[in-house]
Amino acid sequence: MRVLLIGANGYLGRFVADRLLADPAVQLTALGRGDDADVRFDLATGSPGALTRFLDAVHPGVVVNCAGATRGGARELTRHNTVAVATVCEALRRSGCGARLVQIGCGSEYGPSQPGSSTAEDAVPRPGGPYGVSKLAATELVLGSGLDAVVLRVFSPVGPGTPAGSPLGRLAEAMRRAMQSGDGELKLGGLGAQRDFVDVRDVARAVHAASLSAAQGVINIGSGRAVRLRDAAGILARVAGYGGALTELDGPPGMHHAPHVTASTHHATHATQSPHLRPAIGHPRPDPDHHTTSPMAFPYPDGCGSWQQADVRTARDRLGWRPRINLEESLADIWMEAACRI
Repeated sequence: MRVLLIGANGYLGRFVADRLLADPAVQLTALGRGDDADVRFDLATGSPGALTRFLDAVHPGVVVNCAGATRGGARELTRHNTVAVATVCEALRRSGCGARLVQIGCGSEYGPSQPGSSTAEDAVPRPGGPYGVSKLAATELVLGSGLDAVVLRVFSPVGPGTPAGSPLGRLAEAMRRAMQSGDGELKLGGLGAQRDFVDVRDVARAVHAASLSAAQGVINIGSGRAVRLRDAAGILARVAGYGGALTELDGPPGMHHAPHVTASTHHATHATQSPHLRPAIGHPRPDPDHHTTSPMAFPYPDGCGSWQQADVRTARDRLGWRPRINLEESLADIWMEAACRI
């Protein structure tokens, strides 16, 4: 099976590439903006015609799109997450390769949900911020394209390679500094939100399964269990062997300055950050020093409110996929990388 992977150098893309390369039946070609891509192509600026010519030359059976932006304003997010996907869909329609499309979507497309509920694929999407809107628009383009396509809505990916700017990446770095300096107290802010964390290696397994399947439409990829960020911080402390106190700060989450940690979900880094205000998951309150010059656009930068939990039965039934790696193992890998950082 010849697979074209777009975005192989990204956080998810690297693990998807590893998983596909481990399958001897897969012949992988990587397309991206970096010098190490097999073919250099920028989806945000490249034309559908140029991509069509490449598809006709390579003739893949499957195209996996892991590319996209998680940071920036609405214009940048739309260009990289929506216009880029429109280019992929148009190129596939024009091409004679007949490839199946596996598009990586995001749990932020759903927006806020009721605490205690599990979000299934038939939920009406109501994204609460520009990132979720840009990803939802991409999903709608894929679903309306007439292509053989599936969208995997990935919830909050964690594990090795977790970006340092993500909530758990920031927690690990703050804990490393506290242990290095012998600080017996770690002050954390904005840890009340609950998110569905899924290991990035399990996500790669889901992409592999979706590439081989005939499933179409939207499929949720998550653990099926919401975890409070403060509980994840406790697990991380245990994994790291940090014996100090974890103190949750009162006041506006995300408005505390270093060395305090502000927590958000993996996708919360999409919010534009001013030098005076670090947005974080949590309910914003007026900051007497900064609120007049640094307004917070959304109470939760990932647009998902205080709770998100995936219903993952469709992935089990249609892909034969279940998450295998528990959060403690994912956090242990995050800690291993943070501890080795110089």
